[in-house]
Amino acid sequence: MQLLFRYGFLKLNTYLSLSDWQYGLLVLATVLIAAAGYVINDILDQETDYDNDKVIVGKYISEKAAYNLYFILNITGVGIGYYLASVIQKPSFAGAFIIISATLYMYATSLKQMLLIGNIIVALLLSFSIIIIGLFDLLPATYEGNQKEMGLIFSVLIDYAIFAFIINLIREIVKDMEDVEGDKNAGMSTLPIAIGLNKTSKIAAVLGIIATLILLWYINDNLMSSKLYYAAIYGLLFIVAPIIFFVVKVWNANEKEEFHILSNVLKWVIFFGILSILAINLNIIYNVKG
Repeated sequence: MQLLFRYGFLKLNTYLSLSDWQYGLLVLATVLIAAAGYVINDILDQETDYDNDKVIVGKYISEKAAYNLYFILNITGVGIGYYLASVIQKPSFAGAFIIISATLYMYATSLKQMLLIGNIIVALLLSFSIIIIGLFDLLPATYEGNQKEMGLIFSVLIDYAIFAFIINLIREIVKDMEDVEGDKNAGMSTLPIAIGLNKTSKIAAVLGIIATLILLWYINDNLMSSKLYYAAIYGLLFIVAPIIFFVVKVWNANEKEEFHILSNVLKWVIFFGILSILAINLNIIYNVKG
């Protein structure tokens, strides 16, 4: 996602702060800290994973090795973040990596057990992985003469971050429906446990409808009005249509296998949603040349 934004959009439209290899480090730091979050979650979630047939720690890797891996991933990721913050002469930005790492630890230890809080935290962290591109690559290259241009580009990143937040929030709720039995045995308080699968399915469907309406408005207001018809068609076929499919299917879904399939549908929606930045940029270039 981060590579696509840089080379499919940002680098084609403006000057950036980081060199290619430094941006590669930004991507690496993001991946390492996210991986550390997965590791600590698997360490502390062994009982639930066993009930949900997702065991990793204790089966493929020992708990001690997992803890060592967790610390190595975190220290390396935060260290790279500190280096990059020094490169752009904004040392305080290194705090973002520390906060993300700490938030992932808090999520694994307590936040995910709180009703909807864990879902919101995961969705926010995914969206922040888009915003961090602007903080490290756009903001340091902004000066008085290009503020308007950079502000417009940054607003595009914000739009995609909001999209990623909404879709991933829905997906986290669907994943909770898929894992409801294991979560219940572990004493967690997820939405499906609190109000039941049927009502949660309806909430997920309503959120999907809201997402669809927002996307239709965005496509009409930003793509159709700019005569970016190819990008608009792409958005309707690969983003809006799968969400409508999701809404129809999730309304009456009640089986673990159904929720797993719907979770994967939303994963592809996020993928094609991020890929749309390239479709939009190519459509802009095509229109200009035309």
